[in-house]
Amino acid sequence: MIERIRVILWKEFKQTLREPRMRFLLFLPPIVQLLIFGFAVNMDVDVSPIAWMDMDRTPLSRELRSRFEGSGRFEVVAIAATEDDVQRVLDRGEAYAVVRVLPNFERDVKRGQSAQVQVLIDGSNSNTASLVSNYAGQVIVQFSSGLAKVQNVQRVTARSRVWFNPDLYSRNYFVPGVVANIIMVVTLMLTALAIVREKEIGTMEQLMVSPIRPIELMLGKMLPFAVVGLVDMVLVTIVALVVFGVPFRGSVLLLFVCSCLFLMTSLGAGILLSTVSKTQQQAMMANFFFTTPAFMLSGFAFPIANMPVVVQWLTYLNPLRYFVEIVRGLFLKGSGVETLWPQMGALAIYGVAMLTLSALRFHKTLD
Repeated sequence: MIERIRVILWKEFKQTLREPRMRFLLFLPPIVQLLIFGFAVNMDVDVSPIAWMDMDRTPLSRELRSRFEGSGRFEVVAIAATEDDVQRVLDRGEAYAVVRVLPNFERDVKRGQSAQVQVLIDGSNSNTASLVSNYAGQVIVQFSSGLAKVQNVQRVTARSRVWFNPDLYSRNYFVPGVVANIIMVVTLMLTALAIVREKEIGTMEQLMVSPIRPIELMLGKMLPFAVVGLVDMVLVTIVALVVFGVPFRGSVLLLFVCSCLFLMTSLGAGILLSTVSKTQQQAMMANFFFTTPAFMLSGFAFPIANMPVVVQWLTYLNPLRYFVEIVRGLFLKGSGVETLWPQMGALAIYGVAMLTLSALRFHKTLD
């Protein structure tokens, strides 16, 4: 049995790697995809262009403007004098927000009354609007705290400390998720095309009449792509650490073990798709049908907690969800087995179930 599996493994490796173009297609696209995602998917807002509308024109209002400019978060790119100017700036996208200091601002502050500053934000991009609103609120709160100290008024202030991602870089959040998605796409596609290719070139009949058993042929088809998946995992992890500077605080051995657990599901699903497809085109379409919902329901880009309750329950059927949680936990939190065992257990259950189902279907197809 071992000898027959070894022969199939050698045949698959030789067939897969004999063309120079195929070697690049196996290992270069995952790196390119990670680079594109890492640089393009960036939700950070470092410096926000704003417009300033000073309806008070007093030293205190000018001091507030200097606080905005000195915070390093904002750049005043336009001065709005009228309501039409405000409308024009926001309509044309010249600024993310317009800060409007209302009349009698300094007088109300000196009297100890409530003085208001209006921040009009372009909400067409909800993420940017939320960040700009938070940054503006922080500047105004700090300005108010400074005034309270001058007037000897004691204030209760809150200080936040962010764990795991102190600078709140979205890249640190997205890149580990990209790593998980790339491994799924590569291994699923390669495995889904493995059996169909044999059908199209007419060698499946030869394999069926050979002494090779179905389980041996299945293992021989899966193991080479498992190796490819692990190599790709190493490559994209190195790129994530070196190019993007994403911290890795967990165990390399645990990442390897969890990757193997996830590959059981990914490779098993690929074999299953290959058995129900008659052509490589059908296999690729089935692969697209499988990967798109898995990507959307993995929590990679959209928080699962924000999804409808019914959809949240559906995410528990998605193995990619657990692998994304594991990879992010290992990269950012340095989580161990004591924390990740529920996700690892779920991956093991799904992996065994998918391999069993694909083995039964594979055996039936050969028969």
